[in-house]
Amino acid sequence: MCDDFIHQGLTHDPAVSRRTFMAASVATAVLHSASLTAQSRVVEKDVNVPMASGVSDSALFYPEGKGPWPAVLVWTDILGLRPVFREMGRRLAAEGYVVLVPNPFYRNAKAPVVDGSFDFSKPEDRAKVMPLAAALTADAGFSDAKAYTAFLDQQPQTDKTKKMAVQGYCMGGPLTFRTAASRADRIGAAATFHGGGLVTDKPDSPHLLIPQMKAEVLCCVAANDDERDPTAKDKLKEAFATAHLKATVEVYAGCNHGWTVRGSQVYNEAGAERAWSELTALYKRNLS
Repeated sequence: MCDDFIHQGLTHDPAVSRRTFMAASVATAVLHSASLTAQSRVVEKDVNVPMASGVSDSALFYPEGKGPWPAVLVWTDILGLRPVFREMGRRLAAEGYVVLVPNPFYRNAKAPVVDGSFDFSKPEDRAKVMPLAAALTADAGFSDAKAYTAFLDQQPQTDKTKKMAVQGYCMGGPLTFRTAASRADRIGAAATFHGGGLVTDKPDSPHLLIPQMKAEVLCCVAANDDERDPTAKDKLKEAFATAHLKATVEVYAGCNHGWTVRGSQVYNEAGAERAWSELTALYKRNLS
C-alpha cells in the first residue's frame, strides 16, 4: 500500500501553496464569479460522525434553502482533511449537493494531520502519515463507508429519494470503490482522481469489487501513474465491461499525480477544471 502513494504530486509547501492559491484565485474570480457567489450561500459545519471505531471529525456542506439535495461523500488524499478539501466541499455543495468530507484518520489523529511543509521524498515526512494510512485496512474502509453514508442519509438536507455519489483522491480511490461496492443500494455515481492502488495483485484489490457495484464510474488517471503501471487502466476497463457497468477510464495527458488538488506542486488548473466538469456531468446524469 505504501509505495502506491509516494508521488511527487503530494509534495506540499505552504509558500508554494500560497502563491498557487493567490494566482488561481485571481483566475477563478474572473472565470467563475457565478460559482463563487453560489459558494457564499453554502452552509459549512464541523460535525462529529459516530463510527464503529470512535468519532470522525468531519466537514459537512450544503446549500442554503429548503432542499433537499442529493448527497456526496468525498474521500481525501493521504494528507487528509484540510483547507483545500474544504474548498472542494463548498464548491460541490454550491452545485446543489449535501457534501461530507471526513477526516479519514480519525482513529489516530484530529484533522489536519499535517501542519507546515511536507515532502513525500523525505522519509521523516512520510513517517508522519504512513502509519495513519496503514490503519485504513480494507475492512476499516468498508466499515467507515457504511457509517459515513448512513450519516449523510440522516441529514434532513439529504434527498433520500435520489442516489448518492462518492469521489476520492489518491488513497481515496480504493475507498471510493469500497464505498460503491458496500453501498451499491445507494451509490449511483463514483469518481476517482489519480487513485492509488486501484489495481493490485492482492486478493483484496479494489478492482475486484467492480462486479458488486451498480454506479456509473469515472476514473481520471494521472499520466505518470499510467507510465508506472500502463496495464492498470486496461484491467479496469475490462472489469467494468465484464460487469456491464458504464464507466470512463481516461489518462489525463500532461497531468501528474495530484494534479486536481490546488496547492500541490503539480496542480494543473486546466486539467483540474476539465476533471471537475466531467465530475459534475457524471452527477447530473445519475443523481438528478
